[in-house]
Amino acid sequence: METVGNLLWLVMCGVWFALGWLFWALILAATFVGLPFARQCVELARFSLWPFGRTIVADPTGTQLGTVGAILWTIPGALMAIVHVLAGALLYITVIGIPFGTQSMEMAGVALRPFGKMVVRTNDLASLDTEVASDG
Repeated sequence: METVGNLLWLVMCGVWFALGWLFWALILAATFVGLPFARQCVELARFSLWPFGRTIVADPTGTQLGTVGAILWTIPGALMAIVHVLAGALLYITVIGIPFGTQSMEMAGVALRPFGKMVVRTNDLASLDTEVASDG
């Protein structure tokens, strides 16, 4: 069922979301300061292509942005969050689009604060929770 959901997502909006994130990655990669942001945009583009069966969790080794980084992220993050929210609202209109709208809304939240997070397969969550518990 995951694969069917991902294929429908890819056709309906995944390609467009990924292209949007790759656009921002190219813009941000043009500057030395923007390279960490460009890398995060590429990760979000990959997640946008095939999101079902994967989720975003807090990365215990991840770094948070400082004030300057948060300000720099505001433009691409806010614009992509708006795109995700609008697409999610349109997807909610149809019955078949409800799970896709939910996914789009989740991605809107990630667009605003992507740093300090990582994408993991939902099957790997149990082992990840075990590792974090044994480390802590």
